[in-house]
Amino acid sequence: MSVTRGLLPLLYDDIVRRALAEDLGGAGDLTTDAVVPADLAGRAAIVARAAGRVAGLEPALHAFRLLDPECQTDVPLPDGRDAAAGEAIAHVSAQARALLAAERTALNLLGRLSGIATATRDVVARLDGLKTRVVSTRKTTPGLRTLEKYAVYVGGGGSHRYGLDDAVLIKDNHVALAGGIAEAVLRVRKSVGHMVKVEVEVDTLCQLDDALALGVDAVLLDNMDLETLREAVRRARGRAISEASGGIRPETVRAVAETGVDLVSIGWLTHSAPALDVALDVR
Repeated sequence: MSVTRGLLPLLYDDIVRRALAEDLGGAGDLTTDAVVPADLAGRAAIVARAAGRVAGLEPALHAFRLLDPECQTDVPLPDGRDAAAGEAIAHVSAQARALLAAERTALNLLGRLSGIATATRDVVARLDGLKTRVVSTRKTTPGLRTLEKYAVYVGGGGSHRYGLDDAVLIKDNHVALAGGIAEAVLRVRKSVGHMVKVEVEVDTLCQLDDALALGVDAVLLDNMDLETLREAVRRARGRAISEASGGIRPETVRAVAETGVDLVSIGWLTHSAPALDVALDVR
């Protein structure tokens, strides 16, 4: 697979700049500046130490370009491609000092995002033959949501909500403070425009019936056992989009999806997926 919907530089430029500033501090790379001549040119390969799906290569390469605007890159494995262990993902030609100073920032970003994409790819593969779609949640690393949500997309998943401002999700705490599901939905509909979707989180079939009677767009079926979830899906079918959530992991996602739910939202993808092992080999 290859990814056609890439990341605009505007979306990652500040992230990469801040990451470099965090690493370089006020004095720069003390070791490299002492060991490596300023005029020495270098060439490096970014290599996958383990097999996985590539994601976040452009933000990673941006780190080198910021330290050496004359940097040249060659990318045999762009985002969306699967790399074998030991395979070169990209080649970078730049000032040797820039290669070493940007190395950790580039690899941190690439490893983190490729790990998320790899995990998502593997979860999606577990649902082969089913119509259920995998979506990510807002359980992302602060400041990195744009990149982590993108990595889920590269892995074949989608997004539940990007942020608090793109859809309504009435959760249990909203219901408690409003005094009930009906009152919460009424207040929302008085407040938001007609283009905004409304979803209600429920954890019992009685709550589900209340939400469906109000004509909501979607129901978040939270922490239900499989038998209850199957009945909830049956009741919601044709009336609202059904989404399962609550501690879903790769080893349990197939059973959840087999209940017929439309979506499974998995926070694990962005808060606990292991990073892909990537390295920079300098020549």
